[in-house]
Amino acid sequence: MTESITGSVLITVLFSIRSSAQILSPSRVKISVVIHFHFTPTLCPITAHLPSMAESSKKRRRTNTDDLPFKNKLKPDSTILQTLKDFSTSSSSSSSSSKTLTLQDLSLPFSCREVSDLSLSSVQSNIESLVLRIAHSILSGNGFAFDVPSRAATNQFYVPELDRIVLKDKSSLRPFANISTVRKSAITARILQLVHQLCIKGIHVTKRDLFYTDVKLFQDQIQSDTVLDDVSCMLGCTRSSLNVVAAEKGVVVGRLIFSDNGDMIDCTKMGMGGKAIPPNIDRVGDMQSDALFILLVEKDAAYMRLAEDRFYNRFPCIIVTAKGQPDVATRLFLKKMKMELNLPVLALVDSDPYGLKILSVYGCGSKNMSYDSANLTTPDIKWLGVRPSDLDKYKIPEQCRLPMTEQDIKTGKDMLEEDFVKKNPGWVEELTLMVKTKQKAEIQALSTFGFQYLSEVYLPLKLQQKDWL
Repeated sequence: MTESITGSVLITVLFSIRSSAQILSPSRVKISVVIHFHFTPTLCPITAHLPSMAESSKKRRRTNTDDLPFKNKLKPDSTILQTLKDFSTSSSSSSSSSKTLTLQDLSLPFSCREVSDLSLSSVQSNIESLVLRIAHSILSGNGFAFDVPSRAATNQFYVPELDRIVLKDKSSLRPFANISTVRKSAITARILQLVHQLCIKGIHVTKRDLFYTDVKLFQDQIQSDTVLDDVSCMLGCTRSSLNVVAAEKGVVVGRLIFSDNGDMIDCTKMGMGGKAIPPNIDRVGDMQSDALFILLVEKDAAYMRLAEDRFYNRFPCIIVTAKGQPDVATRLFLKKMKMELNLPVLALVDSDPYGLKILSVYGCGSKNMSYDSANLTTPDIKWLGVRPSDLDKYKIPEQCRLPMTEQDIKTGKDMLEEDFVKKNPGWVEELTLMVKTKQKAEIQALSTFGFQYLSEVYLPLKLQQKDWL
């Protein structure tokens, strides 16, 4: 056995001994022993019947994949794709045939306040008119006060026909000559001055930039942000019309091409991180897509899993996330995609009251910005998962379920009293089950079956069964 043959194993043993007694002998002693073993596997009766390592690895991977819970229920991708095509077509036809209702189409027993997109020149003109009225009031001896629309919870109303929250037209005075409102009046005047400067210069700034223009007066960014919404409501324009934006937060990936300030962006070539959603929605246009649906994801972790697995290539879709609480830019971008591409929206959120709350902000609007709900809400979002009933249906282990805190339970019960929840019997049933079992779970609980279980089994099976509310 002196010749090397295919499948032989070479084992080399190298021993090096170095003399440490350099004082006694300056020379170093180095002994190397190389041993070559050559053997043919077929000559060994034991190894002849053993499978190769590659074959064992393949068999092990195949077994692990086949053992995934509910994977055997999946039909071929072609069948699921046909289901999605039928769903997308029916959703598109129903959206185009039904007329979009507005507040003007309804005979409500009270008047409401809504804002609209205005040009910079219109915003500037509105500010100047407001300041002239205040100056006239001061010169007339009536003092200095702002007439600010009330954004309190009691002044908000859910309209079932529109499926969104609106703001009633009720306002209150914010006088400067009052110790309780003097500081807020000063902040309001300062914000109006800063927005007027932005209109003249025609530039955008972030809310953080705005705060740092007068830290001593604002003290906290929450205060400047709150008054900024008041100013938007007072002037009758959207917040984006003020040229004040939030920092980039949301991201999008998948079958979408759009122009961003003149540059064409292909969201299939944005890598795992995706494309940051532009804070200035007015620079977004020319949306094109061959997607069958939009997948709205609550968390960044689930988004990254789907993006890395290129889920949008297996099932043509656009994946978008705001990485938690929805920001204005992501809500505007989602609404724009829905209206321009006429695609259905499916939502993937945590199975807890806050996941459903996030979903409701996208669909029905937030109470904080109810004055702009017409522009910020995306109608008819379907709740795909993770739902409370999925915990037992997909046999999520007990150790992956979390006990609800007292605050969680209270939030869940409060949501059951909301009109937008009562309107959907499926939501009521799921929330009731959640509060009854006192259990919640994150999307990542599905990783107990494997890191790719979300994209390989859970979502495909949900889509196949059309299991959404």
